[in-house]
Amino acid sequence: MEALYLKSQGYPHWEIAQLIRVTKPTLLSYFQDYQAGGIAKLKEITFYRPQSELKQHQESLSAYFREHPPKTLAQAAAKIEERTGIVRSREQVRQFLKSMGMSCCRVGVLPAKADPQEQEEFVKKN
Repeated sequence: MEALYLKSQGYPHWEIAQLIRVTKPTLLSYFQDYQAGGIAKLKEITFYRPQSELKQHQESLSAYFREHPPKTLAQAAAKIEERTGIVRSREQVRQFLKSMGMSCCRVGVLPAKADPQEQEEFVKKN
């Protein structure tokens, strides 16, 4: 926007580029975009933003994981591969689950005299 204002005031291109701190090719692309579509064209975000392949499966995976929470990231990665055919590392799976609003829970060490039956009941509750 500032570039257009300075252009309307009669400043040369090299000076506009210096004032707004962009290169001359970038400045020229601003002017070309403005000529092609006006202010609306300048406001468009045109840089590359990659989207995860898992994004299209997000709803179904979210519903599945809310019903059957995975105990580990490896288990979640295996379920994602099983259900979608997409292989992701544990870190990528952690980021994906976090983007869905889920979080990893820290677990503690089991005491030596733990009752396996009570533990199983506890896991079923949670």
